[in-house]
Amino acid sequence: MMKKVLGLMLLLATGYASAAEVSGNVTLASDYRFRGISQLEGGISPAIQGGFDVAFDNGLYVGTWASNVNFTGSAIELDVYGGWAGDITENLNLDVGYLYYAYPKDSSDDLDYYEFYTKLTWIGITFGAAYSPDYFAETGKFGYFSGDYSWGFAENFSLDLHLGYNVFEDEDFLSDDTDSYVDYSVGVSTSYFDLDWSAAWVGNSLDDDEYFGLDDLIDDTLVLSVSKSL
Repeated sequence: MMKKVLGLMLLLATGYASAAEVSGNVTLASDYRFRGISQLEGGISPAIQGGFDVAFDNGLYVGTWASNVNFTGSAIELDVYGGWAGDITENLNLDVGYLYYAYPKDSSDDLDYYEFYTKLTWIGITFGAAYSPDYFAETGKFGYFSGDYSWGFAENFSLDLHLGYNVFEDEDFLSDDTDSYVDYSVGVSTSYFDLDWSAAWVGNSLDDDEYFGLDDLIDDTLVLSVSKSL
């Protein structure tokens, strides 16, 4: 499955590159937090991340993104995605797509999964939803609902707010019969020296009993990052 998705992405990127805009990015972060949970060791566990996107004039796009991770023997997460984004009205933008998460260094394909997602952006507020029929580690159906807002203040600064709701079909994925949790972040970002800088306080509603006693992975923490657009 992963090879087919990669092959389609590369075909589109190379076959239509002349009619598309290609962009890339690279990021150094103090931790990799995915939906409020560390994908590393928690605390200060540097993550090196990056990817590229190919956007076509008709609104279609494809891309890939990768980061180091360190659970169950995996050393890397590789994401491949594609979709369509465009304006519905003057103030309303729609983004729909497919996202495949792969862990190539893992000894099996059990961790790999995919999601369908949609995002609606209205006057600066983004509402998102994602659905996976078989989530990470084959844990069954999963839904994610989120809201994001960035407010520009002062000169070249923005306040970035995020709230997400995670809900699982399999109650055993989280300990103590918990089938849902909330994640959130409050951050400030700016751009200087041709780099994007960010500081965000990231947390969630889980406690130690609800996440296998791994408090380092779920403790609220400050995540610092610097990014470069290519």
